[in-house]
Amino acid sequence: MQIQIALPDDVAHSLETKWGNLERKLLEMLAIAAYQEGSISAGKVRELLGMSTRLEVDAFLKEKGVYLHYDEADFEQDIQTMRRLEQEGQLKR
Repeated sequence: MQIQIALPDDVAHSLETKWGNLERKLLEMLAIAAYQEGSISAGKVRELLGMSTRLEVDAFLKEKGVYLHYDEADFEQDIQTMRRLEQEGQLKR
């Protein structure tokens, strides 16, 4: 979908001076807001912004002061994975 907005030239110029590419900045702002409210996943942020890895998304979000959604279920899954890797001898303390 293509979305167009109209800005007065002086406003557009001022914002471009501060932010650079307005189209990119607005896309980033949209992706951040949608991620923060839970409308899209980090994978969709990656797709929208043309990033190649989840680590790139993580770094981008952290730079913008947005932290990854990580709940108790994620934590429990990480603990189970850690225990499995320890049992398999792939993780040492």
